Amino acid sequence: MSSGEGVDEAGWDLEPGDESAPLVEAVGRLVRICREAAGLRVADVGEALGYGEDMIRKIERGARIPRPEFLDRADEVLKASGHLKAFKGDVERARYPKKMRELKELEDGAVELLQYSNHNIQGLLQTPEYARALFEMRQPMHSPDAVERGIAARLARKSIFEREPAPTLSFVQEQVTLERPLGGNMVLRRQLEHLLEVGKLRNVTLQVMPTKREEHAGVQGLIQVLKFADGTAVGRCPGAFNGRPVSDPRDLRILELRYGMIRAQALTPGESLAFIERTLGEL
Repeated sequence: MSSGEGVDEAGWDLEPGDESAPLVEAVGRLVRICREAAGLRVADVGEALGYGEDMIRKIERGARIPRPEFLDRADEVLKASGHLKAFKGDVERARYPKKMRELKELEDGAVELLQYSNHNIQGLLQTPEYARALFEMRQPMHSPDAVERGIAARLARKSIFEREPAPTLSFVQEQVTLERPLGGNMVLRRQLEHLLEVGKLRNVTLQVMPTKREEHAGVQGLIQVLKFADGTAVGRCPGAFNGRPVSDPRDLRILELRYGMIRAQALTPGESLAFIERTLGEL
């Protein structure tokens, strides 16, 4: 192995000012301490793990987020007795942008989620290809590293579908989000197929808001409400409360009222799945 960066991909560089920096730096110091205790040089560790010397040095000084699999192998090579492996979950979360980390923590604790989306498919429902198309078309243009971090964070949120007991999930999508071929027709086709799969889950209600509606309770944009087991909740709507998250019962009542009206104005779940099937057949 050369002394270069070694085998790696975008998405694991630490962003300047990231609040996870102290954690990543601490893990890097631990890697160095374990390496020195094992009497190994940077080059020795790089050769054993398939990484270049520069990459090992970046990890040790906290400039690079170590991959979970790196910590697994380094723990064995450096005989760290599980001390490096213990940080796998932490470094995985450190990879995600701050806002994504905060959102995932909320979703992980929610027992019910209400989501109305009007510009694109809601993040929890996106396929990897659709998510990539969205991140790559953002302006100003994102760096390749930022794109990879964003995609990884968005896909990590899908763990909400695997939780037990399963949370109650309700989604309303604007018709246009199912027809606009962001990323191309093949990306949209796979996305619609995925929606049909998700829409058939027992804990998921998926509805479509038709474009031809003379009344629409969602004109103020996206609505999201997350409810928790202790009876508390948090919600947000860019067009209300100055776009800030709200948890006051009176504010939440307004968002739930709007969401309830949106659901009533949308197609029923059965009609919605039939609409998605027809749209898929027309591609």
